[in-house]
Amino acid sequence: MTSRWNYLPLTPAEQRLEAELARRFSSVAPISELLVQRGIRSISDAENFFHPSLRDLHDPFLMADMDKAVNRLNRAMGAKEKILVYGDYDVDGTTAVALVYKYLQNFYSEIDYGIPTRYDEGYGISMRTIDEAAATGVKLVIILDCGIKANAEIAYAKTKGIDFIICDHHVPDDELPNAVAILNPKLESSTYPCPHLSGCGVGYKFMQAFSISNGIGTAELEGMLDLVAVSIAADIVPMVDENRVMAYHGLKRLNSNPNMGLRGIIRICGLGGKEISISDVIFKIGPRINASGRMQSGREAVELLVARDIKDANERAAAIDQYNKDRKELDKRITDEANAIIEKRGESESSKKSIVIYNKDWHKGIIGIVASRLTELYYKPSVVLTLSNGIATGSSRSVQGFDVYKAVESARDLLENFGGHAYAVGLSLKEENIPEFTRRFEDYVKDHILPSQLTPQLDIDAMLPFARITPEFVSMLRLFNPFGPGNQKPVFCTNGVKDFGTSKLVGKNLEHIKLELVDDTSGKVFNGIAFNMAQYFDHIHSGKPFDICYTIEENKHRNATSSLQLMVKQIHV
Repeated sequence: MTSRWNYLPLTPAEQRLEAELARRFSSVAPISELLVQRGIRSISDAENFFHPSLRDLHDPFLMADMDKAVNRLNRAMGAKEKILVYGDYDVDGTTAVALVYKYLQNFYSEIDYGIPTRYDEGYGISMRTIDEAAATGVKLVIILDCGIKANAEIAYAKTKGIDFIICDHHVPDDELPNAVAILNPKLESSTYPCPHLSGCGVGYKFMQAFSISNGIGTAELEGMLDLVAVSIAADIVPMVDENRVMAYHGLKRLNSNPNMGLRGIIRICGLGGKEISISDVIFKIGPRINASGRMQSGREAVELLVARDIKDANERAAAIDQYNKDRKELDKRITDEANAIIEKRGESESSKKSIVIYNKDWHKGIIGIVASRLTELYYKPSVVLTLSNGIATGSSRSVQGFDVYKAVESARDLLENFGGHAYAVGLSLKEENIPEFTRRFEDYVKDHILPSQLTPQLDIDAMLPFARITPEFVSMLRLFNPFGPGNQKPVFCTNGVKDFGTSKLVGKNLEHIKLELVDDTSGKVFNGIAFNMAQYFDHIHSGKPFDICYTIEENKHRNATSSLQLMVKQIHV
């Protein structure tokens, strides 16, 4: 789907700020423009942005209830109570459980962990798990990346003598669970400076506060930032504020001395000896961790992430890699079936503003991925549902700028349960309620979505003549890592480029273009790749000028010379 190209020049006020920054970065335009776009307001801000420091992490006790959480944990350990660390089955939840469990194990032995099975128990803590915990003598549950809506379950746990500390980052309801402490920067009353932590990030802040209260050094905990970086990347939380600091240092750990389990995944997906980026986490490491919870059990992912022996880690990584291969096959089949249903219903080009699709036989662990695929393909908020234990269970995904959480919430009287955030929501409802939910979801989307939100938009960071792509510019651009929401990889536009005469079609079906391009500002030839854009080849090969939007990539291996490649996102002829 072709996007609108959107380039917004700096306002007069931003131009004055850019001029001030340019005095420091004058030889590497448009670095100062990129900094202003990212909210940098001074030379000092820029230096901190380029060199994130762990000293810039916020005081964890700024988070509401942190003192209560730490006091209850200290009391449990002092009384030798049994503690259960429990979390969601996705990447964020399993990394959070692994981090908290592994860290506390250094100081305490009466501790265990648990992950719900997606198919038997579903999302979050269940009454059955509480009964099992009570039977084994558990007195305190630290629940991570879920729990903010577990009002009934936590009330039931109270009757069993079990306290809860909630570490969550999902949107809460008006009524909060009766937990000893609720650590959630999205609470309406929260004044915590970074409201967009991952679930694992909240767990890290809890452990940071625990360390401070007990006078424990930070080295051991900071050594677990690779787990936090994986959660931040995989859960696609904003790469700003302390998220960016933790991701930056977590990536350094991932590239130097990673967690034993992560080391096994790095080896199995061919990243050994390469510089691992956020993109590698999103597209290679994260999906493998997720595959465990999707296809089998999220507990296996935690077992991998807490492994202390490389042979054990490699064996567990190989098993999880097989789950990922199975997941890919199911993903393709179900996506194809979903597309066929949408085409048959005539909705691909219809005036409907949303997609709700149901098949009782689809695999529950794949529907979130399929919802993402449909949203990307049709650029409409999408809900994909299947049947699990007699209840329709689904996942919703959204387009840029539209709050799908509110759309799902508008039909909450039809739902058994739901939770999530603006761009992704999990939900369950009775099968007979699907038609009415479909109607009301569509009505809400139709009434609230803006026309501009139904067309993909490609935001351009800067107009960039090829003459400005210098070694110094690329070196400065590297300092913008790690990338993510709020600090996306810069997209550049160069107008009037031409084929050097050596561009060619590549790929199994000659569907891609390997580009060799020049423009009027530089005599240098730039290599590029345009995936699935063969329809432009005749125009390009004719020697006529055209415009490109692209990111700048480096083909870089450790201790190897890097070479630049323009990753072309779209072409205008």
